[in-house]
Amino acid sequence: MKVVIAEPLAPAAIEQFQAQQGWDIVVSNPKEYAAHLSDCDALVVRSAVKVNKAVLEQAPNLRVIGRAGVGVDNVDMTAATAAGVLVMNTPGGNAVSVAEHTLAFMLSMARMVPQASASTKSGKWEKKKFLGNELRSKTLGVVGLGAIGREVVLRARAFEMKIIACDPFITSQTAANLGVELVELDNLYKRSDYISLHVGVTPETRGMINAASIAKMKDGVRIVNCARGELVDQEALLAGLQSGKVGGAALDVFDPEPPAADLPLLAHENVFASPHIGGSTEEAQEIVGIRIAQQMVEYLASGVAINAVNMPALSPEQYKTVGPWLDLAERLGKFVSFIAEGNPKAVHLTYSGSFADSGSNLIRNAGLAGVLGRSLSGKANLVNAMQIAAERGLQVAERRETRYQHLDALVIELETDKGSTAVEGSLVLGKPRLIRVEGIPMEAALAGNLTFLRNEDVPGVIGHVGTILGTNKVNIANFALGRQEAPAKPGAPLEAIAIVETDATPGDNVLAQLSAHAAVLRVRTVILD
Repeated sequence: MKVVIAEPLAPAAIEQFQAQQGWDIVVSNPKEYAAHLSDCDALVVRSAVKVNKAVLEQAPNLRVIGRAGVGVDNVDMTAATAAGVLVMNTPGGNAVSVAEHTLAFMLSMARMVPQASASTKSGKWEKKKFLGNELRSKTLGVVGLGAIGREVVLRARAFEMKIIACDPFITSQTAANLGVELVELDNLYKRSDYISLHVGVTPETRGMINAASIAKMKDGVRIVNCARGELVDQEALLAGLQSGKVGGAALDVFDPEPPAADLPLLAHENVFASPHIGGSTEEAQEIVGIRIAQQMVEYLASGVAINAVNMPALSPEQYKTVGPWLDLAERLGKFVSFIAEGNPKAVHLTYSGSFADSGSNLIRNAGLAGVLGRSLSGKANLVNAMQIAAERGLQVAERRETRYQHLDALVIELETDKGSTAVEGSLVLGKPRLIRVEGIPMEAALAGNLTFLRNEDVPGVIGHVGTILGTNKVNIANFALGRQEAPAKPGAPLEAIAIVETDATPGDNVLAQLSAHAAVLRVRTVILD
């Protein structure tokens, strides 16, 4: 077994590899590691080495890439998966370091430590100028309760802060165990004195700090971003600082990195900045190094994949049979996560038809990956979906039924603290199709930009939808309808469901106009591709 270590790694981590009998351990560097790829089985990187298709082609025997850290932006995931190479990282290894950096930023803003230090060292003594504020009794809004967000909560509680949080994929019980009040994002914006971001970049979170969201915040709010630069609209943040709406901003990350030297945001006196060093501590580097070594040894020795961030390639025969069902399951999971309301408690999967008696672990994981993917920036996958579900307190149940109306079908039901939502799908000519939503039969493609509507089954709704979309120049590609055969309760009106595929995703203003009709009960955007 040959392991190539392409970047500096803690000595204790290297010793983990060297302890394996008969293994060839090559300790190299970013400039020379490529000379050792031709016969290597494992490659260890941090962030400097870019593992692209050309690098993978030089390593025909490569089985696993280990990233000593969290982000895997420097690894071409598509090329690695196509080559059958497992990629793993070490999430949470630097959580404490990033959390401490977050608190350091908050304290710096509260007490103006950098400014006071610079002033004093220049020979001044400006006591009155640097009158600060306590963190005690201030409200901290934590966006994202993953490993880092939880560590921030633990430390902020020591400062006697009031903590609220938003995370659509954390159960209410998990939040209660942390002593955190779970709220909607707009509520968090409205109430927080400090806002700290700890989420990945998804279509929903990209640019989440923008002019519209800043307008909802308290006057003088202070914003900390030690997550990803893409979460913040830097021009909007600067405008908020200039107007005084934002009292301070502390940024460890930027988009792009490094930022331009003349970036106006960096010149503002109430902006605190650091060069993406939140996780850069001696302790964190040793922890992630040891963890990646342990994980790679476990995988190479016994095949157990821990913290994998992609799926090992299936054989052509396996993929021909299972692949379409994996695609269906993930799309169903995404769909139900978009239309359900509330924080999740459990996911129930029901298999019926010819595949019900075969191994369903991969299909289950694909469905879970779809459900979880909205809040995890695509990190949930076939390998780690069950692990992530367990970490987030999400219960998973599976059931098999006899053939349903001579059709192979999969049902995914998402149970939340506000109820349950079930969707059913199948393969039609090999393509994933939706065949039932919330008990209402219908058929629609599980692809593209979809808008989901539930409404009372009365005249005028379809015309309303067409008019609003047409007025806003949103072109309709497909329109699928389904209606109840009987009311849910005696005397209740019949309800219907519409799924509208459009060429472009309708904006929030369009959704608001669609919701304005008295018969429309719920409107959701669903993005599947």
